Amino acid sequence: MHEVNVKGILSAKNGMNIYRGCLHGCIYCDSRSLCYQMNHKFEDIEVKANAVGLLENTLRRKRNKCMIGTGAMSDPYMPIEEKLGNMRKCLEVIERYGFGVTMITKSTKVLRDLDLLKKINEKSKCIVQMTLTTYDEDLCRIVEPNVETTYERFRALEILRDNGIPTVVWLCPILPFINDTEENIRGILDYCVRAKVKGIINFDMGVTLRDGNREYFYKKLDEHFPGLKEKYIRMYGNSYQLSSPNSRQLNMIYKSECIKNGIMCDVNECFEYLNKYEDKYGGEQISLI
Repeated sequence: MHEVNVKGILSAKNGMNIYRGCLHGCIYCDSRSLCYQMNHKFEDIEVKANAVGLLENTLRRKRNKCMIGTGAMSDPYMPIEEKLGNMRKCLEVIERYGFGVTMITKSTKVLRDLDLLKKINEKSKCIVQMTLTTYDEDLCRIVEPNVETTYERFRALEILRDNGIPTVVWLCPILPFINDTEENIRGILDYCVRAKVKGIINFDMGVTLRDGNREYFYKKLDEHFPGLKEKYIRMYGNSYQLSSPNSRQLNMIYKSECIKNGIMCDVNECFEYLNKYEDKYGGEQISLI
């Protein structure tokens, strides 16, 4: 871990990342890609030491309320958050100034801040986005080794549901020849139905690989799935988008189950929902993205 001071905290689309790098060890992580120009070891977490103060100064000056998003590049609930509490401090600022929030995480540690999530959701909108990729618990521990398993995340989704916090699931990536099975997709969809999630996001039944994360992914394939790297290379070469051979069948199951259970599955509809700010006292809805 190392600390830096940054000049700004919110992107043009009101997203923020209070950490850079991650300790979850997911074998497919796109954030390892060289295009993001991370100039430190991925596991040496960069902490934006002035993030909370910058966020407060920024929100104090904003003329219009909006949704604040986090977690797109680095999970805000990685293990160091337990010690530092920076995400909780940011949520306190967001609640104080009446903004909405949505975060992407794989961690059940989000439940630590349930009191704040409920306060934010009373005034505006708070949405927890949870990534679920691998129904089989043993396989999950290989693919996503240093974070809570899919079943534990499902239980967290149930707790969020019971406390009135809306949730959206990221059903991706789906790794060809690893978790691209009907059993896997149906298992995750069953969790989503039982947890009454608002939406499920999936761009394609497959995975993306760029320079940087491709090398790490192939290294892990050699460790855990001997011979599979060669199959990937033969089939996909250096492609960015690696679609599962089962993509068509799995997408049909995914969309059919979502429609049957009233779950949003259109990506544009999901993002419109995530980005639209609600003032629950005034009734006004504003989308600033």
